[in-house]
Amino acid sequence: MINPETVAVTCGLCSAIAWGAGDFAGGFASRRGNALTVVLFSQMLGGILMLGFTSVFAGHAPDTRQVLSGMLAGGFGVLGLVCLYTGLASGRMGLVAPLSALVTAIIPMGFSFVVEGLPTTLQRFGLAAAMAAVWLLSSPGGELRMHKGELRLSLLAGLGFGLFFILMDHASGQAVLWPLLASKAGAVTVMFLILTATRQLTAPPKGQILFIALAGILDTAGTAAFTVAANLGRLDVSTVLASLYPASTIMLAWLVFRERLNRRQWCGVATAIAALVLIAV
Repeated sequence: MINPETVAVTCGLCSAIAWGAGDFAGGFASRRGNALTVVLFSQMLGGILMLGFTSVFAGHAPDTRQVLSGMLAGGFGVLGLVCLYTGLASGRMGLVAPLSALVTAIIPMGFSFVVEGLPTTLQRFGLAAAMAAVWLLSSPGGELRMHKGELRLSLLAGLGFGLFFILMDHASGQAVLWPLLASKAGAVTVMFLILTATRQLTAPPKGQILFIALAGILDTAGTAAFTVAANLGRLDVSTVLASLYPASTIMLAWLVFRERLNRRQWCGVATAIAALVLIAV
């Protein structure tokens, strides 16, 4: 019989791969339109996909608390995405992306340490190595001094994503599909309100529907994989593994657009591999 911890580590890694690929597809679609509009429609398509799966495979009606936790998770997650996109657009990507990813990992880790206790010594080394890998993969180097706006948006993005992880772990305690559907409903509602209030609600960019659909499908797959990982294993381990998603985006950019990886990023790839070995032991 397969060890649940092994399955949890595998699913955590799969969530990082799916989310990174989804960011790649969404980023490609955003080149011809408003990034927030791309987020809205990708979340809508992901929600439609989850609605189909839920109507076919889900069992009894979900608990009200699960639905509320799922909707809150989706709302916080998409708010984190808005802050991240704003920070990436107005600040330096090489600082905003890694700091937000680190905060994303630290918040659920602290929560998990309190609720579940400390992991094994090797896993602790693995978690530290994984967080270092997140920084190395996301940051191209350069000046490390941050401006107030960059710091604020990075912290808010990390807070939103961190709360998403915690709430999704709570929402999916006894079910997976219903909380996932609820998270999509929360995300779409928040994005629709933001775009309506800021008068940025427009049609999706022409010719990019395929990439928007891919972004929505991969984001949903990543969330599903993370939910399974958090159910079977520790929340802190699942979160840190999922936070390695920049590796997937970087590797796709290298393969598709022939973007060169610098030494820092190759070190991040090697560190991530070492972290996976330590966490899986």
